[in-house]
Amino acid sequence: MKRRTAILLSLAYLFVPRLLVAQEAAPIDPAHIYGERCAACHGQDRLGGQGPALIPEALVRLRREAAVRVIGKGRAATQMMGFEDQLSGRQIEALAGYIYSPLAKPPKWSVADIEASRVLGPPAPELAVPTFQADPLNLFVVVEAGDHHVTILDGDRFEPIHRFQSRFALHGGPKFTRDGRFVFFASRDGWVTKFDLWTLRTVAEARAGLNTRNIALSADGRHVAVANYLPHTLVVLAAQDLAVEKVFDVADRKGVGSRVSAVYQAPTRASFIAALKDVPEIWEISTDPNAPAVYSSLVHSHEKGAEEALPSAQGLFALRRIEVDDPLDDFFFDPRYRHLLGSSRDGKRTVVVNLNVGRAIAHIDIPGLPHLGSGISWVMTEGERKGHRVVAMPHLREGKISIVDMTEWTLIKHVATPGPGFFLRSHEGSRFAWADVMLGASKDQILILDKETLEVSRTLTPWAGKTAAHVEFDRYGKHALVSVWENPGAIVVYDAASFAEVKRIPMAKPSGKYNVHNKITFSEGTSH
Repeated sequence: MKRRTAILLSLAYLFVPRLLVAQEAAPIDPAHIYGERCAACHGQDRLGGQGPALIPEALVRLRREAAVRVIGKGRAATQMMGFEDQLSGRQIEALAGYIYSPLAKPPKWSVADIEASRVLGPPAPELAVPTFQADPLNLFVVVEAGDHHVTILDGDRFEPIHRFQSRFALHGGPKFTRDGRFVFFASRDGWVTKFDLWTLRTVAEARAGLNTRNIALSADGRHVAVANYLPHTLVVLAAQDLAVEKVFDVADRKGVGSRVSAVYQAPTRASFIAALKDVPEIWEISTDPNAPAVYSSLVHSHEKGAEEALPSAQGLFALRRIEVDDPLDDFFFDPRYRHLLGSSRDGKRTVVVNLNVGRAIAHIDIPGLPHLGSGISWVMTEGERKGHRVVAMPHLREGKISIVDMTEWTLIKHVATPGPGFFLRSHEGSRFAWADVMLGASKDQILILDKETLEVSRTLTPWAGKTAAHVEFDRYGKHALVSVWENPGAIVVYDAASFAEVKRIPMAKPSGKYNVHNKITFSEGTSH
């Protein structure tokens, strides 16, 4: 009997490895796994629901190896559970591959879809002051990408007032109403959120697209424009309740479709300006109900009241197309919004477009892919260029900051840096501009650039070995806040004059922080 049992056990041990190997080698159906484990939150069509869309266009900021970790272990402080106790390593890898595979058909997101997604919170009450004790114009809105939260920070005491969970992967450019009370956010998977900074509550949400680049708020505070990669649309929502006002299917005159790289408010022009990624056009969309007619063909006479042409559009949301030589998907505007600097993805030169006449007037050779969206400008007060306005911009491919004279549209100087950078920031009250070099080996450094000598005068290291990025000043220009772009990370507060550290506030990968006053006054030291 004992011998028989031993033989049976030996046979069992012999077959177990083979069974395990066979099980491990069995074909995996990731679509089936997705339907069982993921569809309830992320949608059967992978276009999102409670959770974000799981398609390549919506996952550009999440690396595949990070997706594997999230599937296995879940995501802290969210409803995303981990599946490592239910799925094998091979199944998790296959599932990650599945969500990064393109859909069979280009997805659509209609007006009806946008309206069906819209959720309204309690109406915002009439208030004279916020419900908390702090200067409402010196608040910072901090986007924490590490765990998808937003922190409202008191810019005088540098103490958090409130923290709430955001949509997945917020874009780093919230927009504020003129009085500073309401802020609008956009997430990469298309959700637009209106938040009341005085009551610290969400007012409304709507999903305007499936892969969204950014948003802009009109100068009169009535309209929110949403730039989409997917579908190829530019959506205009009512700022009051995020109801759909207009959807533009984005294509050039020949019908060639395009993604929208970004949309910007042009306050002095009462319009939105849109950058198109795939076609050589710039779009200007009027937010003035009384906007004059736009003509898409030749006009024999421009004499007022006697124009000899047929207008293609006029009034609210009238579309004007400005044709350029190449697609331009990164912009910088002069303070009067008369001129636009644009760069293309080949990164070889910058084009100056006069928006009034609607054509390019200059080209500046600046190789290295200048990041115009992070450019800043100021008026020189010393030296031979005294009185000239200049613009400075970091580069995404090369270690340098380029400085251009905006009076003559000529390159003044390349300032060498230890590596490529993403952000450049300053304030009207400061002599210095602060630049990161987060895309290079010296990612833990912040460079202090003297705006008069155009030389780097100092280097700071907020946290050795960790990425330092995105500086923002308080409303007075007295303090500069630097993000340690890691999780765990921090916001490091510096005295902007002495460069001494004032305070360190723990955060979860604070990808950006935005001062209410600087944003609503269009401070020349920050992005708009």
